[in-house]
Amino acid sequence: MGSKAPGWGEQWSAEGYGGNDDDDKLMNKWQQDGRCESSSIGRTRQAASVSAQKVKSRTLVGIKWVKNQYQKKVSK
Repeated sequence: MGSKAPGWGEQWSAEGYGGNDDDDKLMNKWQQDGRCESSSIGRTRQAASVSAQKVKSRTLVGIKWVKNQYQKKVSK
């Protein structure tokens, strides 16, 4: 029952099918053409980066809150 298809983790890792190599090549081409900074793809990429940072920080705050609530419940 061995499958030769890659697993989910392998597909979406940096080395797998979902790797950043193709994205990097495309961005390099756009940057060389001078279209990246003024194009919507550059703005979209920047907005996605900021959004990802917000999600990360808010997730950490949420996890800390849950841990604190759990500690309060266990302490009683």
